[in-house]
Amino acid sequence: MGSRSLAVAGRVLAQLRRDHRFLALSLLVPVLILYLLKVFFDAFPSPAFQRTTVVVPVASFIVHFLTYVLTAIALVRERTHQTLTRMFVNGYRQGDIIVGYLLAYTTLATAQGVIVLTELSILFDLGAGAGRLLSIYLVIWLLAVISLSLGILVSNFARNEGQVLPMIPLVVIPSIFLSGLILPVKNLPAWARVLSRVTPLYYACNLLREVLPEGGSLFKDVGSLVGLPIYGLVVLSLAAATLRERD
Repeated sequence: MGSRSLAVAGRVLAQLRRDHRFLALSLLVPVLILYLLKVFFDAFPSPAFQRTTVVVPVASFIVHFLTYVLTAIALVRERTHQTLTRMFVNGYRQGDIIVGYLLAYTTLATAQGVIVLTELSILFDLGAGAGRLLSIYLVIWLLAVISLSLGILVSNFARNEGQVLPMIPLVVIPSIFLSGLILPVKNLPAWARVLSRVTPLYYACNLLREVLPEGGSLFKDVGSLVGLPIYGLVVLSLAAATLRERD
């Protein structure tokens, strides 16, 4: 990580501080959705499931969805404003730009993860100790960072915000059905079980279901623990490789 990446990150952070609407969507919308989720689950007088095992993966999906969509739209806006072109003209390389944007938005994702986990603990009484809460946060944070990378990657193939919209369901809908969020992946057909590996939410849900029970640990699913960051590195590399100076 060089000085150019830090310069990009500083510029993006300064821009984020001025973009109050983007900050509100990133930080306040998850709070509202989680509260509505609490209202929804309270409507079940005698739920036939352990709410915690459902709520936390759903919260991770909310973070995944919002981070991916907002990042993709923000980066396309940067392209339409010719910001990326000016960076290339000034000698910035693809890696400098990608790492700089990732650093800046990771700061936002870190705050988002803290807010989400705090609200989950308050509304749903997770009953987890500091160690398990830290493990849950780590999974949500990693998923958010990977969602940032996905948003950057998708933005590389769109010329304006309107072109981003058709790409949103290409990532979001498979995440819902193939990740185990609704139905255990083992119940799906063989081809669907294979496809489930291409969504980061699959690895996140696996890890969360291992760590949520009393005595749970991330190391009970080493494959997903290793697979999640590897997935992120692959997506980040693709984002850097496909970043273009001009459309």
